[in-house]
Amino acid sequence: MPPRKDPDPSANVQSFYGAELRYRREKAGLTLEQLAEGAFRGISLLSQIERGERGMPMDLAIHVDQKLNTDGFFQRRCEDAAKARRSGHPSYFADIPDLEKQATTIEDWAPFVLPGLMQTKAYMRKLYETAKPWGDPAEVQQKVRARMARAEVWKQAERPYYWAILREDLIRRPVLASAEMAEQLDHILGLVRSTQSVLQILPASTTTHPLMQGHAKVMTFSDAPPLVYVEGEFTGQTIDFPPLVTTYRKSYDLLRAAALPPEASLAMIEEAARGYRHEAQQQD
Repeated sequence: MPPRKDPDPSANVQSFYGAELRYRREKAGLTLEQLAEGAFRGISLLSQIERGERGMPMDLAIHVDQKLNTDGFFQRRCEDAAKARRSGHPSYFADIPDLEKQATTIEDWAPFVLPGLMQTKAYMRKLYETAKPWGDPAEVQQKVRARMARAEVWKQAERPYYWAILREDLIRRPVLASAEMAEQLDHILGLVRSTQSVLQILPASTTTHPLMQGHAKVMTFSDAPPLVYVEGEFTGQTIDFPPLVTTYRKSYDLLRAAALPPEASLAMIEEAARGYRHEAQQQD
């Protein structure tokens, strides 16, 4: 049996708190199984946290503090870490960028706006300015930088296998000026082809289909249970309850079946991009 690999507390914030969690757990004489008892999270997540690979969710921090009698230590640190992570992101989204980087597969369903991992700066800025026209321009710029940082996932040597399904309206509605819309669609085409990702378009004529109520992101991991992230206008939720995750995954599979094949979908995006470029030339 190979020797246990202890986390380096100096490596980063997650490693520091992971090492502290292991120290406190072992000092209390508890195994991972015993510490996880009564929590809504699994042993694998606790193990990843101790190795410094995952951040600690708030509900688990509260459970750990109660179990180890640590007087709110992990809850307070969890709050601090969340503040640091969500610079430019809303609180309900704070964990998603890290999870995207750790995922084995990411499956996005985008009924209302293009997926964040595929957006250009111009598209991001337009969304933020439209959602909160009263917002501080500096805050908008901070949010754009934070979302652009998420795109670093595309540069990973072992990046997630990515699959996206978009409503046709998203490529037909000119959210931006014609030239910028053409640039946005070209960006999507380049990403899909350079990363061997899969993209499908759900035709506008498909009026009833699974997952009609909003955005959903399904993520799987090599050594942790799958998760689903769902989002509304100003809210979001991460779901890890196995039966509910299974339901979302079945719905996503049905949505796949209702969408156009990948090649036909890319051809539709190419055609839309050509149309926007032609409009831009006519306007010059």
